[in-house]
Amino acid sequence: MKSYSIKPADRLESVSEYYFSRKLKEVAQMNAEGKNVISLGIGSPDMPPSEATIKALCENAMLPDVHGYQPTTGTPELRKAFAEWYKKWYDVELNPDTEIQPLIGSKEGILHVTLAFVNVGDAVLVPNPGYPTYTSLSKLLGAEIINYNLKEENGWMPDFEELEKMDLSRVKLMWTNYPNMPTGANASMELYEKLVDFARKHNIVIVNDNPYSFILNEKPISLLSVPDAKECCIEFNSMSKSHNMPGWRVAMLASNAQFVQWILKVKSNIDSGTFRSIQLAAVQALQNNAEWHEEMNIKLYRRRRHLAEEIMKALGCTFDEKQVGMFLWGKIPALYNNVEELTEKVLHEARVFITPGFIFGSNGARYIRISLCCKEDKLSEALDRIKIMKTIK
Repeated sequence: MKSYSIKPADRLESVSEYYFSRKLKEVAQMNAEGKNVISLGIGSPDMPPSEATIKALCENAMLPDVHGYQPTTGTPELRKAFAEWYKKWYDVELNPDTEIQPLIGSKEGILHVTLAFVNVGDAVLVPNPGYPTYTSLSKLLGAEIINYNLKEENGWMPDFEELEKMDLSRVKLMWTNYPNMPTGANASMELYEKLVDFARKHNIVIVNDNPYSFILNEKPISLLSVPDAKECCIEFNSMSKSHNMPGWRVAMLASNAQFVQWILKVKSNIDSGTFRSIQLAAVQALQNNAEWHEEMNIKLYRRRRHLAEEIMKALGCTFDEKQVGMFLWGKIPALYNNVEELTEKVLHEARVFITPGFIFGSNGARYIRISLCCKEDKLSEALDRIKIMKTIK
């Protein structure tokens, strides 16, 4: 009998399984063996959305006429709420009818924007270190990755002199992410102005991923607050981090009307919209008051951040106290040959999972990242476990 053999698409050779997908299987196995691993890995908020948000979801889900397909453009109510949110918090004017596109999470938006702007063989500028999905999705879609350096000595900001020396002739997109993940570097208007100037000079579209601007950050800002930035820039924002809604998958992008239409052309061929009740509940969440944000995004994470800093110190790591966002990024001591020597030791001896920085790029090879999405008692327990961990030498 003739053997039946199917091979996957060649594009799968360009990527591997997402690090967290693979590593969390190991953690799950350790937990199944009774080892009780404390995970300080993924940035998935562990607190619920506001009560009013959950109530709005439940009440709307009970209605008989909300369960059908929804417009790919999102409901008018949600687009209007996003526009009002941008005006209130960032002082950015957006036309809800033409300049906002709701998304089923930002990761989905990375796919849609790349499909809308990048041909096979075009180049994409990706930060090193940076969110791995910028690289993996670009590879899957046949784009060439050109990494640009983010380094500690430069405040984890792009080196524009270095960028100007690169061959940018085939570059279509430049991915940026401020406040930065994984490094916690905060955005500044000076940086955003330089990015807009760079985009105009080289006919490149800047895509700024901006989901962390409320976490431990007193003054959120937007790339789109630069005059005329919408002409050459796209900004993502998400309710996952700022509103404790990671599993709800509600995000958005904003740009000029033409860019939004091109992206919609792609998106309308891929999905059939978000459940209407989730969209209407998201409208309610976008109306959370300043007191809710102060408690959930500042005070809560400030308490957790103190414990994460103590963990860093216990491991002999150094870090920048000015970091914002829901992670703490630290440099490992010289006594370790590589970062996994430390993270594997912590996992198997202290039973604490910490993310090694190499997964974000070569410039993260001697760094670790601690997630603040863990309750204080668990962070305290992790600290205690690490303090009694045996020394490596």
